[in-house]
Amino acid sequence: MKALYRRYRPRSLSEVIGQEQITTVLEKSLKNHKISHAYLFIGPRGTGKTSVARILAHEINGFKYELEDDYLDIIEIDAASNTGVDNIRDLREKAIIAPTKGKFKVYIIDEVHMLSKSAFNALLKTLEEPPEHVIFIMATTDAHKVPVTITSRSQVYTFKLADPSTMFEHLKDIAKKEKINIDDEALKIVVKRGGGSYRDSLSLLDQISTISDDKITAKLLTSALGLPQEACIAALLDAYKASDLATIRNHLTDLANTGIKAQVVANELIDNIVANPEPELLPLLDKLIDVERSNNPSAKLLLALCNTQNNVVMPRQIVRPPVVQTASAPIPAMPKEPEKTAEAKSEPKPEPISADANAEEIWKKIIEHVAEKHPFITSDIINSKYTLKDKTLTIYTGNYVKAKNIDKRRATITEILPEDITLEISKEKLATDPEVANIAAIMGGGEEIEINV
Repeated sequence: MKALYRRYRPRSLSEVIGQEQITTVLEKSLKNHKISHAYLFIGPRGTGKTSVARILAHEINGFKYELEDDYLDIIEIDAASNTGVDNIRDLREKAIIAPTKGKFKVYIIDEVHMLSKSAFNALLKTLEEPPEHVIFIMATTDAHKVPVTITSRSQVYTFKLADPSTMFEHLKDIAKKEKINIDDEALKIVVKRGGGSYRDSLSLLDQISTISDDKITAKLLTSALGLPQEACIAALLDAYKASDLATIRNHLTDLANTGIKAQVVANELIDNIVANPEPELLPLLDKLIDVERSNNPSAKLLLALCNTQNNVVMPRQIVRPPVVQTASAPIPAMPKEPEKTAEAKSEPKPEPISADANAEEIWKKIIEHVAEKHPFITSDIINSKYTLKDKTLTIYTGNYVKAKNIDKRRATITEILPEDITLEISKEKLATDPEVANIAAIMGGGEEIEINV
């Protein structure tokens, strides 16, 4: 049995869903016999570029379009596996040969951006002086990689992702035809996971169509796909805003125990923030993007959600009420404060960290001390990594600006360090990734929680 996305692939321009801005123009061009020698279809994957290319190739020649047909005058080339100049030279030599049945010989070049520079130059020569009977229909997901010399000689059409309402109605119609018993809330999850791609959405509907003989509900679907519940994602974001580290840890542990990966949770959080942006959540986006690239996604996700910056108490500014001068009474001169002695001027020195303290204890004390003295660079410290080796504490910021900011407050850190420890501040990234140690320091040390995903 064919997959759903193949069974419901459009066979005419009128059957194409959600790309009316393109199909209307192409239908009018066909009706008026105004055919270009080169078309460039650009847009995200799964939006119908190849389907429309095939339909156009058939309608140009007056061929009936069947999914399994094989016309000699319609040649499909995958540029991803035919990237070299020799492939394009071979195409040029064969393009000279007249079509067999149709009026035109149509070349469909998929993922055209994958061609090499020399291959593009060879293709350009054909586009500059194309044989009368040759038409090129090129498709790409990366338009910026296609040379301007190619784009300028083509009619360019931009395909877009389907909006959720269009995709929902499309999938609902197919589910009805295929007798897939799925409720609307579950179907909305399919729409969201499909990301506006017709092919991906239909593939997902096909995949989940057999998970239950009864109605497919949202709860059943999230469990089958290994997705967190919407309520859990909302609770994590609320806990982040409130800096409720205990709640964050509990939710992440529960999600891990149910087999939901940290990368999936991060992506769901990103989607939620993008759909409902709030100023206090925007800084979290950058940290969540790094979760998928991390060697330890669970630790990275926990660190991202540990919004310790919200816990920093900024010093309160004392505002004196203004003195109002009246006409009847002169303002008395303010008495001068007695000059402070050297002893009064100097603040008491903080108690240095014990020489017996381990690396985690030292790091925790540094974070607390910096938060008290210079709260505006606290996040720079928290997001840095550290090593303590041979009596040298090295702070790895991974960023020149952060390193410079911390270095300006070097004295604040060194004044609480044990006397035998030297401080180094590096703009480089730490090769090894001691995320767990950093998290332990932020959470207050103690028990180390391992989340298996």
